[in-house]
Amino acid sequence: MVHTGEHFDQNMSDVFFWELGISEPDYHLGIGGGTHGQNTGRMLEAIEQVLLHEELDWVLVYVYTDSTLAGTLAAVKPYIPVAHVEAGLRSLNRRIPEEINRVLTDHASDLLFAPTATAVKNLLREDIPAHRIRLVGDVMYDAALYYGEKAERGSRILERLGLSLKGCILAMVHRAENIDDPERSRGHCGFLAPPPHAESDRALRPRGACCPLNPDRARGVS
Repeated sequence: MVHTGEHFDQNMSDVFFWELGISEPDYHLGIGGGTHGQNTGRMLEAIEQVLLHEELDWVLVYVYTDSTLAGTLAAVKPYIPVAHVEAGLRSLNRRIPEEINRVLTDHASDLLFAPTATAVKNLLREDIPAHRIRLVGDVMYDAALYYGEKAERGSRILERLGLSLKGCILAMVHRAENIDDPERSRGHCGFLAPPPHAESDRALRPRGACCPLNPDRARGVS
């Protein structure tokens, strides 16, 4: 297991190892905080050294971060096969850096683990051979269900914050495209905080419209 350090803040890194019970990484590269180009270049160089030291049959990369692309490029150069988990997800917006990472990783990988039927269609539409694609289900959805049950049994966050389960909404709008545009941010707040007596309207909204737990997310992007 290689932790590049791309997510270097404790609340975006260490907390997941603690709360999800993940073992310590074999390698922690400590790379993070730079631009996309700086991080990807430094990670590519460092991961290459790890791969040259280890005797590996496959390299497994996840999702769409700069680490994903760097790990893929570091592996394919010395002809180590790459498997990509959550392959085929597309926002169809090339201005988002993660979209570039998704596309390049998928086209360089040898085995593509797609979470949804939509993701499979995206890959086939890009002329990726069907024999390289496996529809395996959404591991993020599985993780949310598994750790959600654990959180219900052991978490005290609602008590600490003085909230009730029926009186709050948890939303993840951390993408730069969501929070850097004031007008878009106000739109999200308006959607999440409907006016009084709008409870009946909420039932009319498409299930999963703003929730990453929808099993076949809109083109697989939350």
